[in-house]
Amino acid sequence: MMRSSVFHMFILSMVTVDVIVAASNYHKGETFRRQYDEFYLAEVAFTVLFDLEALLKIWCLGFTGYISSSLHKFELLLVIGTTLHVYPDLYHSQFTYFQVLRVVRLIKISPALEDFVYKIFGPGKKLGSLVVFTASLLIVMSAISLQMFCFVEELDRFTTFPRAFMSMFQILTQEGWVDVMDQTLNAVGHMWAPVVAIYFILYHLFATLILLSLFVAVILDNLELDEDLKKLKQLKQSEANADTKEKLPLRLRIFEKFPNRPQMVKISKLPSDFTVPKIRESFMKQFIDRQQQDTCCLLRSLPSTSSSSCDHSKRSAIEDKYIDQKLRKSVFSIRARNLLEKETAVTKILRACTRQRMLSGSFEGQPAKERSILSVQHHIRQERRSLRHGSNSQRISRGKSLETLTQDHSNTVRYRNAQREDSEIKMIQEKKEQAEMKRKVQEEELRENHPYFDKPLFIVGREHRFRNFCRVVVRARFNASKTDPVTGAVKNTKYHQLYDLLGLVTYLDWVMIIVTVCSCISMMFESPFRRVMHAPTLQIAEYVFVIFMSIELNLKIMADGLFFTPTAVIRDFGGVMDIFIYLVSLIFLCWMPQNVPAESGAQLLLVLRCLRPLRIFKLVPQMRKVVRELFSGFKEIFLVSILLLTLMLVFASFGVQLFAGKLAKCNDPNIIRREDCNGIFRINVSVSKNLNLKLRPGEKKPGFWVPRVWANPRNFNFDNVGNAMLALFEVLSLKGWVEVRDVIIHRVGPMHGIYIHVFVFLGCMIGLTLFVGVVIANFNENKGTALLTVDQRRWEDLKSRLKIAQPLHLPPRPDNDGFRAKMYDITQHPFFKRTIALLVLAQSVLLSVKWDVEDPVTVPLATMSVVFTFIFVLEVTMKIIAMSPAGFWQSRRNRYDLLVTSLGVVWVVLHFALLNAYTYMMGACVIVFRFFSICGKHVTLKMLLLTVVVSMYKSFFIIVGMFLLLLCYAFAGVVLFGTVKYGENINRHANFSSAGKAITVLFRIVTGEDWNKIMHDCMVQPPFCTPDEFTYWATDCGNYAGALMYFCSFYVIIAYIMLNLLVAIIVENFSLFYSTEEDQLLSYNDLRHFQIIWNMVDDKREGVIPTFRVKFLLRLLRGRLEVDLDKDKLLFKHMCYEMERLHNGGDVTFHDVLSMLSYRSVDIRKSLQLEELLAREQLEYTIEEEVAKQTIRMWLKKCLKRIRAKQQQSCSIIHSLRESQQQELSRFLNPPSIETTQPSEDLKANSQDNNMQPETSSRQRLLSPTLSDRGASRQDAAEAGKPQRKFGQWRLPSAPKPISHSVSSVNLRFGGRTTMKSVVCKMNPMTDTASCGSEVKKWWTRQLTVESDESGDDLLDI
Repeated sequence: MMRSSVFHMFILSMVTVDVIVAASNYHKGETFRRQYDEFYLAEVAFTVLFDLEALLKIWCLGFTGYISSSLHKFELLLVIGTTLHVYPDLYHSQFTYFQVLRVVRLIKISPALEDFVYKIFGPGKKLGSLVVFTASLLIVMSAISLQMFCFVEELDRFTTFPRAFMSMFQILTQEGWVDVMDQTLNAVGHMWAPVVAIYFILYHLFATLILLSLFVAVILDNLELDEDLKKLKQLKQSEANADTKEKLPLRLRIFEKFPNRPQMVKISKLPSDFTVPKIRESFMKQFIDRQQQDTCCLLRSLPSTSSSSCDHSKRSAIEDKYIDQKLRKSVFSIRARNLLEKETAVTKILRACTRQRMLSGSFEGQPAKERSILSVQHHIRQERRSLRHGSNSQRISRGKSLETLTQDHSNTVRYRNAQREDSEIKMIQEKKEQAEMKRKVQEEELRENHPYFDKPLFIVGREHRFRNFCRVVVRARFNASKTDPVTGAVKNTKYHQLYDLLGLVTYLDWVMIIVTVCSCISMMFESPFRRVMHAPTLQIAEYVFVIFMSIELNLKIMADGLFFTPTAVIRDFGGVMDIFIYLVSLIFLCWMPQNVPAESGAQLLLVLRCLRPLRIFKLVPQMRKVVRELFSGFKEIFLVSILLLTLMLVFASFGVQLFAGKLAKCNDPNIIRREDCNGIFRINVSVSKNLNLKLRPGEKKPGFWVPRVWANPRNFNFDNVGNAMLALFEVLSLKGWVEVRDVIIHRVGPMHGIYIHVFVFLGCMIGLTLFVGVVIANFNENKGTALLTVDQRRWEDLKSRLKIAQPLHLPPRPDNDGFRAKMYDITQHPFFKRTIALLVLAQSVLLSVKWDVEDPVTVPLATMSVVFTFIFVLEVTMKIIAMSPAGFWQSRRNRYDLLVTSLGVVWVVLHFALLNAYTYMMGACVIVFRFFSICGKHVTLKMLLLTVVVSMYKSFFIIVGMFLLLLCYAFAGVVLFGTVKYGENINRHANFSSAGKAITVLFRIVTGEDWNKIMHDCMVQPPFCTPDEFTYWATDCGNYAGALMYFCSFYVIIAYIMLNLLVAIIVENFSLFYSTEEDQLLSYNDLRHFQIIWNMVDDKREGVIPTFRVKFLLRLLRGRLEVDLDKDKLLFKHMCYEMERLHNGGDVTFHDVLSMLSYRSVDIRKSLQLEELLAREQLEYTIEEEVAKQTIRMWLKKCLKRIRAKQQQSCSIIHSLRESQQQELSRFLNPPSIETTQPSEDLKANSQDNNMQPETSSRQRLLSPTLSDRGASRQDAAEAGKPQRKFGQWRLPSAPKPISHSVSSVNLRFGGRTTMKSVVCKMNPMTDTASCGSEVKKWWTRQLTVESDESGDDLLDI
């Protein structure tokens, strides 16, 4: 029974009822006997019930088994404490904590909440150690402060240890710490005041900036996942995304509930003896579409004719004739189409096989340490590809040693693990593809079987002209072509940032953004005294907004549908918000109420109208992304809110039972008992606390008579749980908790001060830091960075760092050793740069004294600033001489220095000409501008500046979102609290009378400055104000419920969520720029070295270089980015070809080459995420194949050239021997006296053979050795002379040059044709046959034994 779910749920339900009963307790008055009320009896009943539960568990499990569980120990502690608490003398004492702690047991109701609590507090060693360290620090600092200030007279904050502890704890919470320091400074005197101030400031900085940040760091560390869990969660998230894509939305799946009714058509003009049934429209549409496509293809393939040569009628006749000829050959076109489909299918199969080969194999090699990171990663890739077919895992033999067997076994294990990982990646990829296909198939089936599917409002047809027109209007946007249509290279446009901004949204959305902004500007002129209902000029913007939004929604609904279409307007929360804002604006415009009573439906409509600025979130994609990243995984934030509410409920219930009715006091300080608090008394009025008025003898201070009232403090009380939770929520924001502490200590007792200190420590030090940590972790998880492994995080940081990196824009040193070269060496020397930085700091020190015209010290300071200005003029002049004006202007830093120096020269002229206050002010501004130039002169300062700049850039849309929320709250504040009477904090400077003043008040609340006091001023109710029943602008009362929801929601959203998002971005960028060298994939020195080499190659300083210069750039790299040409020639070829492939032989930018090097310098299997990994491996595999093909092709060409050269050489020798033999034979047959003019028959035969050689050689260009003639050689030379990229080829040993004189060539033929042997044997059968056979044998042996190491420098032909 004890382990049954029924028993468990019964106990939890009883705990819930007990919590509800305890929360219902309230103060009933002093005369009521609280020991015997219904709450006491209920507490006794629940105590007995839970005691019986504990006894039952002890009886079932035994005492040893019972206390073995931590949860049972906690339950036993609660049982003992609550049993003592029901004793009448201990009721409503400190034992009340045990009663209210029962609410902690409700965590077991939700498994998600239980897991979250265990994740945060389960590994409590870190958090517990930090709590102990904080408590120890407070105790030590309190003891030190007690010993330092206990002897100071007129200082009661450090007279005892408890007072010293409360003061140091107050400084830790940052609430009123300045008051503690000021009182101490005034008490110790002027001599020791600086020392005391430094003491308190150092303690405050350490406690707030370091100690509280440690709590956030510990919580983030507890929320961090392990590396293996991150990869597993990435795979599960990919699977979940695939499952989500597979299912259609519910608004589309509703069509599946209806029967299928496909659209049918009847063929009427078809001759037949039988009745032709109706055929599906989609079936017939295939033929119509195919015929239209064929016609379009025929039109495209028409021969192009000039418009000036023929008129329109002639061209139409040509088109008709051409189409008629093509249609007559439709039978042959069908056959060609089938052939094309087969080729496409085969191509798809080949691509699938290629992808599978690319995804197989993974092995982490151990390259040599002396290699660069590029060589190391290339070696790893090569070893992985060697394991791709499992060759290394199958080479274990008996004859190997034990070490070799162990190494092979480890390789086998790695290979199998890699295969398992690849199979998972393939499975996820295939699942995604199948999910997309299934989704498309489902949509097509619904579109075919349901005629009303994908029809806007079930009226407009799917391909109706009006709908197509609406689609064109809705989806039209600025699209600047960034690629060359011919080469495909990326264009470097000058105004690409402006083009990106214009193409951010569609033209229609741009129009609506402008209209919405104008409408918001119009709303800022509204106030309780100038209302839109009574101001025709303000109504114009209202009409314009409603009209434009009506047109926009109608166009979008006609183009995409309202709800039951795939791309409907209402498909997410943004669409619902758009319709809601439109309906509110339309209803208000049609109604336009003249009288709006307070807290009425008309005032609620005005408040809802203030949500109009939120339309920007829907119109801008980046704003939608911020909202999605913030709220898509809101579960953790919700769980933290539940924990904080539970903590507040525990302390609120305890506070009600201990402090209910005890905080009230008479407003007359001379009255102590409630019975005496009646009548009236005179209260004095002071203009200022520090103003001491001198009164005449017998004169009294100004004042007036007020009635005596016995009441609680103005801003808080603990009479019921609601008021107590409101007071604790204010304390949770660290605002006003000192006042609550002082009131409790003064009116209840010093011992009860522990209550508020414990709540502040738990709620603020742990609760709020937990909220901060969860918001940061949730934002990172939704953004995708929380699930990244260490290597993946480093890769993302590297990509972000490379985006910021820029070329140096530093001109090269002049070649000669003249005056410019010496100036260049001086200006680039580190000593010169440090000297300039020190001079900038020295000039900035001059501003430590106020520059006043009447002060005689100002003249020497200004004179020194003039001297510094001339030194900086000399610096700029030297740089211009050294770099030339054009080279100096290329750097932005130099431009800024020139601008500041020019302003300094202008200031010097005006200073000596005018010498007034304005010139001194201008001089101070020039010094401030000069100080900012020092940030780029030091690495650490530059990184800090980059952190700030990048954080501002990345958080731009978050800041804009905060401003839009603030604008909505400002408009609503004008409606709700525009006429509220002035109070403690609502005054003529801070009020809601207009939108501008409301924005300033809300900015003040964002900083947390007295937001709770402003809220209480806006809660004023009668009889402390004058109500009005007809209009809200005629009353000066507030709105209690409205103020409570308004200020609490604003503070939670802005202070707890949005500001923490900025913290998350700053933390991310801080880790980006301040990571150590060990954590960086490419260090700062590597990037600096690449910038220097790029500056050498990019002589024009344009940021782009031609593709062929990449080879020179890679050769010049040294250090970790060096490419060893002796060991990594293949890597060199891959990188060069990658640049050419990605940019089609065009220009490459600085970031293109840097990105390629970054990909080649990391282990892509560890650093890249799934989608990026698949794309990168596909690219590298394609590059390897293309480089291998080109290498083999060029190697074969060289082999054939060498063979032809050798054949020409051998044939020339044979020809010379033949000529010599003919000469000897003719000399022997013909005497010298006889003249012969007949040419030799053999020469004619040779000439005929030479004439027939091109025809035979053109048919034999394979691996077979061919003896080609000079014509073929010229043809090969012509082919080799074509402009093509040469990646080098394997080189065989070079052959001797052929003989220059004319020789005959003989073809080598196989397969029954006459061979070279038979031809040569006509002259010398034995010798020539043996020599030709040996040549062929040697050639074929070289083909089989050629090695890659003999490739030599042919791989590096540039």
